[in-house]
Amino acid sequence: MRPTQHPSNNDVLGAPPGVPIEQCRPLYITRVMFDSGIPAVWSYWEPSPEERAAIAAGAPVRFSCWGMSHPPVSIGVDGVEDRPW
Repeated sequence: MRPTQHPSNNDVLGAPPGVPIEQCRPLYITRVMFDSGIPAVWSYWEPSPEERAAIAAGAPVRFSCWGMSHPPVSIGVDGVEDRPW
């Protein structure tokens, strides 16, 4: 999947410390606040035709994050209601 810009984007993430900028392109994000007061960051991704076919056939979507851990995450589809943890 490739990251894609969304009309709601209001910030951009760069390469993390120690990672050359050539190895990590900017990631456009949307910073939001849930009604519960929990802040979150959204990024949008567009699957390729091959990925769309694999997902439609039942392949799972994999989340990868650089580093040794990550905070709680949620993966959903824009426009489909999802309840954050």
